[in-house]
Amino acid sequence: MTEVDVLVIGGGPAGLAAAVAAREAGCGNVLVLERDDRLGGILQQCIHTGFGLHVFKEELTGPEYAQRFIDRVRALRIPVQCGTMVMDITRDRIVTAVSPAHGLQRFRAKAIVLAMGCRERTRGALMIPGWRPAGVYTAGTAQRFVNMEGWMPGRRVVILGSGDIGLIMARRMTFEGAQVLACVELMPYSSGLTRNVVQCLDDFNIPLMLSHTVTEIHGRERVEGVTVAQVDARRKPIPGTEKRFACDTLLLSVGLIPENELSKAAGVELAQATSGPVVDESLQTGVPGIFACGNVLHVHDLVDFVTIEAESAGRRAAEYARTFNVQRSTLNAEVGAVLRVFDGAGVRGLVPQSICAGRLKDDVPLMFRPAAVFRDAAVVVRIDDAEISRRKHRILTPGEMVRVLVSKDDLRRHAQGRELTVEVEA
Repeated sequence: MTEVDVLVIGGGPAGLAAAVAAREAGCGNVLVLERDDRLGGILQQCIHTGFGLHVFKEELTGPEYAQRFIDRVRALRIPVQCGTMVMDITRDRIVTAVSPAHGLQRFRAKAIVLAMGCRERTRGALMIPGWRPAGVYTAGTAQRFVNMEGWMPGRRVVILGSGDIGLIMARRMTFEGAQVLACVELMPYSSGLTRNVVQCLDDFNIPLMLSHTVTEIHGRERVEGVTVAQVDARRKPIPGTEKRFACDTLLLSVGLIPENELSKAAGVELAQATSGPVVDESLQTGVPGIFACGNVLHVHDLVDFVTIEAESAGRRAAEYARTFNVQRSTLNAEVGAVLRVFDGAGVRGLVPQSICAGRLKDDVPLMFRPAAVFRDAAVVVRIDDAEISRRKHRILTPGEMVRVLVSKDDLRRHAQGRELTVEVEA
């Protein structure tokens, strides 16, 4: 059994930022476990620019952004085990892992940071009729093929879903000489960033078919085409609106799911709206000493916000580890009432889900996605019946997260409140 103060599971952008923050907060015994053979996570295959504008104030590619943190991990001499698969986590923070280099290992951690990221939703979750031909890929798989392996998935492409990876792959496939026939989106709005719609579709005259879906995949050995139909308000295909596209590839960009199998094994409660852990203002889950950050907590739109969130989780994990031997940790001592955080009208997936004003040292960032497209709307924060914050926005879309910073002073003034609600007033 190896003793660790802060054990970080995941060596992507969240895990690296959390490990660096924990070490810089004074924790000398930090360990990062990563199942891939190299650090950096999904960023290593994201060779496009657009990363780092908030954190570094410059535009970087995914590998460049990841390398900034890899260099910091090495400079701080933080131990890392790549090629290591975590098999189990218990409520008392016993971690079992296996790797070719070290065999079967067990760690006892004072604090754990969950930073496993997320995975793509596959065709099996969509239940599209048809055979199982070659040529159906998730957008992230196609991205790895093209950017890292040097393989082209196909030449005539239809993309189902308008998530950011799918939008970016529309542009990437076009650069490589493929013809992207259409990007088909079930919802009446894009689920990706507006800048990606403009730069990846509009700039290349690739049609975005809103309120449409793929109803059938044709071909037995290889994709030969897909049928696309318009959907009604209940998202059901409208008979008579079908259109067939002759293609050899279908890319799926239909949502991301936080990787929380290990979280469930540790007894961590998951939120229905985010599919990630339920956390408090310190990003600590309901299991003492286990923290969560990044896309395993809730799917982000920008890696910069992943980094900011992970740094907070790393600092709080280091603080928990320092106070581990104290009979009652200051992180767990509830000084005053606990505010329960609720999604109001137009709000989906608020994080964190609870706040204890008596424990606060800093202002609290609340993050969520709008439930629809809103124009000239206000984001309003209320504690019980008292309005404590109101901010107007020209436009809110589900593809772009909203970050609301709530003052610790306002929270302390309402420390005996029971419910905090965020809603969108159109």
